[in-house]
Amino acid sequence: MTYLIDTWLDRPQPYLRIVNRRTGEVCALLDKEALNELRDQGDLDLHELNSRELLALKAWVRNLFLYRYAQALRP
Repeated sequence: MTYLIDTWLDRPQPYLRIVNRRTGEVCALLDKEALNELRDQGDLDLHELNSRELLALKAWVRNLFLYRYAQALRP
């Protein structure tokens, strides 16, 4: 499966979306609060988005998915 990372970080309500490139379906959406939480935990380095290293990007997307699933399990 191929994903597209769609971000708009320089706006009052920043977001990051992971989109299935083939279907256009949004697989994960991180809003301002989620982005701040990840940044505070040290799990989000926005410079990694500019990486051309495929394995690093795959690991980064995997970690974002894991974060979203863990967030969904919170009470």
